[in-house]
Amino acid sequence: MTEFETCTLVDPSSDLSATFVPGAGMIGTSLSDGGAELLGQRRGLQAYICDHKTMGIPLLYPWANRLSGMQYCVGDTDVTLAPGTGGVHTDEHGSPIHGTLAGDPGWRVTEQSASTLAAELDFGSRPDLLASFPFPHLLSLAVTLRGRTLTVRATVSATTGAAVPMCFGFHPYLQLPGVPRDQWRIETPAMRARLIDARGIPTGASKPHPTSTELLGERVFDDGFDQVPAGAVFAVSGGGRRIEVHFDSGYPAAQLFAPATEDVICFEPMAAPTDALRRGGYRLARLGQPGLAQFSIRVR
Repeated sequence: MTEFETCTLVDPSSDLSATFVPGAGMIGTSLSDGGAELLGQRRGLQAYICDHKTMGIPLLYPWANRLSGMQYCVGDTDVTLAPGTGGVHTDEHGSPIHGTLAGDPGWRVTEQSASTLAAELDFGSRPDLLASFPFPHLLSLAVTLRGRTLTVRATVSATTGAAVPMCFGFHPYLQLPGVPRDQWRIETPAMRARLIDARGIPTGASKPHPTSTELLGERVFDDGFDQVPAGAVFAVSGGGRRIEVHFDSGYPAAQLFAPATEDVICFEPMAAPTDALRRGGYRLARLGQPGLAQFSIRVR
């Protein structure tokens, strides 16, 4: 079993702590509230690194969720993905999923204190990564834990004249320890639901999703949304605890995921909707105009 150096942040005003592992893709592996673990551990860190089995708070980069095929085009650049090459892996239907950086060891810590952590990955220096996403750039993450709030800020800085599509996201697995799943109350904002086919790919059809508050019960979710307003709040509560995910800025899309077989709920911030890298509808980070996105998790 490979050992990785961890970075644990502490909130000076509370018993909240957060742990990230820069050498394993800058994944968040723990968010602990007085010893109660609020992140789903699933199969653990080794399974994430070796088999791309997500847990904790993984970064999904350079695209979140699935793509509907192996080819995409950005401007005059045509790209063909090859499973098993350049970090590309596929789901059970053969669709490329969750990008290429799962467990990537290329992160360099640039700042660390008791409550902050910053790291960067020079995408443009990596021919293996550029084979699947040929847009040189510097990717930076800044993480802060303060006031019972974990804030994650991503910056995409193009390093050449090639604009960089922003289609990434995060996949926080939240749990309420000691509270039965059927008693979890979930809250979602007004947004637009994007209907999907049997492979989890958007069909092009959509419908309004009004503000909603409901018990999770036995419901199962793997649903995509767009038109998520800046500052939108998603939440799960129960047993005297409330966990909120704030889409502070730069995340106009979301995925709601709650499998039948695990006691976790995911409110996934996405910089663009599922399959946007093939269909369009994403922002571009240009030379001298970095792309920014931020979400935060508040524990009440």
